[in-house]
Amino acid sequence: MAQNRLRLAQRRANTQHQNVLHRLGLSIVSGEFAENAILPGDGELLARFGVSRTVLREAMKTLSAKGMIHARARVGTRVLERRHWNYFDPDILYWHAETGIDKSFLTHLAEMRMAFEPEAAALAARRRTDAHVAELFSWIGKMETAQSSGGDFVEADLSFHIAIAEASGNPLMRSMSALIEVALEITFLVSSPIPNTVMHARSVARHRAIAEAIEAQDDDAARVAMRAVIRQGSKRVDAVIKGADGDHWINV
Repeated sequence: MAQNRLRLAQRRANTQHQNVLHRLGLSIVSGEFAENAILPGDGELLARFGVSRTVLREAMKTLSAKGMIHARARVGTRVLERRHWNYFDPDILYWHAETGIDKSFLTHLAEMRMAFEPEAAALAARRRTDAHVAELFSWIGKMETAQSSGGDFVEADLSFHIAIAEASGNPLMRSMSALIEVALEITFLVSSPIPNTVMHARSVARHRAIAEAIEAQDDDAARVAMRAVIRQGSKRVDAVIKGADGDHWINV
């Protein structure tokens, strides 16, 4: 779990712009700055973050592009309702992970995976090259040897799913893999098959079934195998949620 936390930390501030963006984004997602609320004025925010007006304005522009805020002359900058937010944006998803994840959010992520990944696997089965197949089995090998390192397993698993999006031959599927990557990482933050030996072996076997279906160019089998992998991850997460008193938020 500690290694998974590090992946989230790596997305945090390396520059003043990223620092302000991260802190403002978290404040909005957490509800400190609620939907339809007017953000504090520039003077207050400049004092709060200790940055230049240029840095603050760039962070505001980035949040506006994500659909989170809207500035109006003589009114101020208003936090938009969540229905306007771009939930395909990795930052917004990671900010949700940092502020705490509830059951409905995890369910929504799983539903998005189920909508896209089985079709990506089916397309990969039709269009894959020998090089694609070799890459998939290479990542499975790395998943299998990750006996004790959750970080190594996550890295191999993420790379496996991205490789399927690449093999699909559809650039839109590849673009969607950014959301899939975040969904997978959040799932692993909540529950990982490492170091549980039985869960680890089951996860590797089910991923291998996807690769074998793609190698055989069996698109129906690829869909079925991908659905099994997504369901397995959802079941692990559900077990953690039940242990955390149902709909309570899980801090990761």
